[in-house]
Amino acid sequence: MEAFLLSTAIVAIAEMGDKTQLLALVLAARFRKPWPIVLGILAATLANHALAGAVGAWVTTFIGPQVLRWVLGACFIAMAVWMLIPDKLDEGETATASRWGVFGTTLIAFFLAEMGDKTQIATVVLAAKYNAYFWVVAGTTLGMMLANAPVVWLGERITRLVPLRIVHLVSAGIFLVLGVLALWAPGVDVLA
Repeated sequence: MEAFLLSTAIVAIAEMGDKTQLLALVLAARFRKPWPIVLGILAATLANHALAGAVGAWVTTFIGPQVLRWVLGACFIAMAVWMLIPDKLDEGETATASRWGVFGTTLIAFFLAEMGDKTQIATVVLAAKYNAYFWVVAGTTLGMMLANAPVVWLGERITRLVPLRIVHLVSAGIFLVLGVLALWAPGVDVLA
């Protein structure tokens, strides 16, 4: 259960202000059909995070626990720095709904936008840390949905409630603490 809850929390935090959240906002404004967009986000996230989780589980077959601790700490510190760099949506990342429809457009756009993204890397790291592939993928997927589904339904009203800069600073602080604990407090298991 720890793997599920922590995966959910970490990805929900990392996703705040991320380019895929901005993509959700753009798709919602463009198509005004929330259910196909939300289902497309869910399908894309499940596929992307299932692959990332598999990579994370595979990594543990040849990396020992001491090396894994250092990799984990470095990844969390890198994510803290990454949280301080605001994402922006590149023009052309959202195709029109031509033959793919709203669901297909969302599925493809989200899957591609998640490649190499913070949340995909977090999924790899969490799956490497825990021996709970299903729970990590389920948790990271839920975290993505918690961050993106409200954006689809509520749009810009959400972004006015809490300044994204504050969310980024708090998120960066959390990742920095987790990274430092993993590196310099070997007796403390930061993710257990």
